[in-house]
Amino acid sequence: MVPPIPGLDEAPMVTSETVWDLVELPQRLVVIGGGPIACELGQAFARLGSAVVMLVRSEILPKEDRDAAAIVRASLQEDGVEIVEGVEAESVSTSHDDGGSNDDGHSRSTIHTGDGRAFDADVILVAVGRKARTEGLGLEHVRVEYDDAGHVLVDAGMRTSNPRIWAAGDVTPHPDFTHLAGVYASTAASNAVLGVHRSVSTIVPRVTFTSPEVAAVGLTKADGKDQTTSTIQHAHTDRAITEEQTSGFTRLVIGKGGRILGGTIVGPRAGESLAELTLAVHQKLTTRDLAGVTHPYPTYNDALWNAAIADARTALDSPLVRTAMTGLVKFNRWRNRRS
Repeated sequence: MVPPIPGLDEAPMVTSETVWDLVELPQRLVVIGGGPIACELGQAFARLGSAVVMLVRSEILPKEDRDAAAIVRASLQEDGVEIVEGVEAESVSTSHDDGGSNDDGHSRSTIHTGDGRAFDADVILVAVGRKARTEGLGLEHVRVEYDDAGHVLVDAGMRTSNPRIWAAGDVTPHPDFTHLAGVYASTAASNAVLGVHRSVSTIVPRVTFTSPEVAAVGLTKADGKDQTTSTIQHAHTDRAITEEQTSGFTRLVIGKGGRILGGTIVGPRAGESLAELTLAVHQKLTTRDLAGVTHPYPTYNDALWNAAIADARTALDSPLVRTAMTGLVKFNRWRNRRS
């Protein structure tokens, strides 16, 4: 998606699809956006040596746990990225003559924000999301319904309003993830070709591949009165301590009866650790289920295991359970004496 910013079409502009065509490292890169792609590529170019500025309309990683976003923000800043939040790019001016070029003789652009500031760039990376490219397909002529943004509307089996047409991927209103597109395309193909009635899962894991990674699935904060969280800081996880990567954490969101509703993991290889959490949410497991599984040591998954153990232990602290445990101990002692 390229926003209608005056002057942007005349500037040296790339997106997540065309950034790979760059043959030279830009000295100054301005990133418009603050989502996963903006953070990932912004950090990458900063580590390659570009002076990177991120212009973010609200705040970085707005869909993620705020503690997780804070860690990523600090990491980006440590890598030299200048993050300007709460601003919008209003216009872009580009100089093509020698007098307005940079030291390499290339064109220079200036991004003007709504608060009166200006930021120079050799390349502008636009990372404000994606949109469905369905205009001109004639969907209205084949009775395929779509929303105002052009997304093709589908049911749980990826079938459109035309019973002979299925759709999957970014063209639908579902989240724009590669792994999701693959799974949903498989569902659509199976249902369309084999005539089965598979439904897609609503449990969708996501990973932002910054350093550290941010991985999340299901609920990322406790919203209801019967919901709590259990958090293990990686400063208390031996693998993280050994590798000196202790800024992250693992947080579970837990519902009634100890059921795991979701969570967030921040740290190296968080995406790998998320797989177990995703399975737990999908299978409606409880923290007792997860705590009862033996985990290898030392791994980053220790934090996930310990977060489950910490919650499971809280049940043992209730007066009713303590009374029952005391009674059971006394009964076993009495029985042992009799035998």
